[in-house]
Amino acid sequence: MECVELPYRIGDKWTAHVLRGLQGGRRRFTQLRAGMPVVTPKVLTETLRAMERDGTVTRTEYDENPPRVEYELTGQGRKLLALLDLCCGWARENLVET
Repeated sequence: MECVELPYRIGDKWTAHVLRGLQGGRRRFTQLRAGMPVVTPKVLTETLRAMERDGTVTRTEYDENPPRVEYELTGQGRKLLALLDLCCGWARENLVET
Protein backbone atom coordinates (compact mmCIF):
# COMPACT_ATOMS: atom_id res chain seq x y z
CA MET A 1 0.00 0.00 0.00
CA GLU A 2 1.34 3.40 -0.96
CA CYS A 3 1.64 5.95 1.82
CA VAL A 4 0.04 9.30 1.09
CA GLU A 5 1.46 12.37 2.77
CA LEU A 6 -1.25 14.08 4.77
CA PRO A 7 -1.34 17.87 4.70
CA TYR A 8 -2.85 18.05 8.18
CA ARG A 9 -0.74 19.00 11.15
CA ILE A 10 -3.06 17.38 13.65
CA GLY A 11 -0.15 15.81 15.46
CA ASP A 12 1.64 19.05 16.20
CA LYS A 13 1.30 20.66 19.59
CA TRP A 14 -1.23 23.41 18.82
CA THR A 15 -3.41 22.35 15.87
CA ALA A 16 -5.82 20.34 18.02
CA HIS A 17 -6.13 23.28 20.41
CA VAL A 18 -6.94 25.62 17.53
CA LEU A 19 -9.52 23.16 16.17
CA ARG A 20 -11.20 23.04 19.58
CA GLY A 21 -10.99 26.80 19.93
CA LEU A 22 -12.78 27.31 16.62
CA GLN A 23 -15.35 24.54 16.89
CA GLY A 24 -17.93 26.97 18.30
CA GLY A 25 -17.56 29.40 15.40
CA ARG A 26 -15.34 32.22 14.26
CA ARG A 27 -12.95 33.82 16.70
CA ARG A 28 -10.52 36.68 16.80
CA PHE A 29 -6.85 35.99 17.47
CA THR A 30 -7.07 37.28 21.05
CA GLN A 31 -10.12 35.11 21.75
CA LEU A 32 -8.26 32.04 20.51
CA ARG A 33 -5.17 32.88 22.50
CA ALA A 34 -7.20 33.43 25.68
CA GLY A 35 -8.21 29.76 25.53
CA MET A 36 -4.59 28.64 25.38
CA PRO A 37 -2.57 31.14 27.42
CA VAL A 38 0.72 29.22 27.30
CA VAL A 39 1.06 29.52 23.50
CA THR A 40 3.12 32.45 22.29
CA PRO A 41 1.62 34.82 19.71
CA LYS A 42 4.33 33.80 17.23
CA VAL A 43 3.56 30.08 17.52
CA LEU A 44 -0.20 30.64 17.32
CA THR A 45 0.30 32.80 14.22
CA GLU A 46 2.48 30.12 12.61
CA THR A 47 -0.10 27.43 13.43
CA LEU A 48 -2.98 29.47 12.01
CA ARG A 49 -1.02 30.25 8.82
CA ALA A 50 -0.17 26.57 8.33
CA MET A 51 -3.80 25.58 8.88
CA GLU A 52 -4.88 28.25 6.40
CA ARG A 53 -2.44 26.87 3.81
CA ASP A 54 -3.82 23.36 4.45
CA GLY A 55 -7.37 24.60 3.87
CA THR A 56 -8.67 23.90 7.37
CA VAL A 57 -9.00 27.53 8.51
CA THR A 58 -10.09 30.71 6.79
CA ARG A 59 -8.85 34.16 7.75
CA THR A 60 -11.14 37.13 7.18
CA GLU A 61 -9.83 40.68 7.40
CA TYR A 62 -12.23 43.56 8.00
CA ASP A 63 -11.41 47.05 6.82
CA GLU A 64 -11.97 48.76 10.16
CA ASN A 65 -9.99 50.94 12.50
CA PRO A 66 -8.53 49.25 14.46
CA PRO A 67 -8.18 46.34 12.01
CA ARG A 68 -10.12 43.20 12.82
CA VAL A 69 -9.23 39.66 11.74
CA GLU A 70 -11.32 36.56 12.41
CA TYR A 71 -10.55 32.88 11.94
CA GLU A 72 -13.04 30.13 11.19
CA LEU A 73 -12.93 26.43 10.40
CA THR A 74 -13.63 25.43 6.81
CA GLY A 75 -15.74 22.39 5.97
CA GLN A 76 -12.51 20.44 5.76
CA GLY A 77 -11.52 21.71 9.20
CA ARG A 78 -14.88 20.71 10.65
CA LYS A 79 -14.35 17.17 9.36
CA LEU A 80 -11.14 17.06 11.40
CA LEU A 81 -13.18 17.60 14.58
CA ALA A 82 -14.70 14.13 14.15
CA LEU A 83 -11.22 12.64 13.78
CA LEU A 84 -10.07 14.55 16.85
CA ASP A 85 -13.06 13.22 18.81
CA LEU A 86 -12.14 9.67 17.78
CA CYS A 87 -8.53 10.17 18.89
CA CYS A 88 -9.61 11.63 22.23
CA GLY A 89 -12.04 8.75 22.80
CA TRP A 90 -9.34 6.21 22.00
CA ALA A 91 -6.93 7.93 24.39
CA ARG A 92 -9.53 7.96 27.19
CA GLU A 93 -10.17 4.25 26.71
CA ASN A 94 -6.56 3.14 26.28
CA LEU A 95 -4.21 5.61 27.87
CA VAL A 96 -5.93 6.84 31.01
CA GLU A 97 -4.91 4.81 34.02
CA THR A 98 -7.73 3.56 36.22
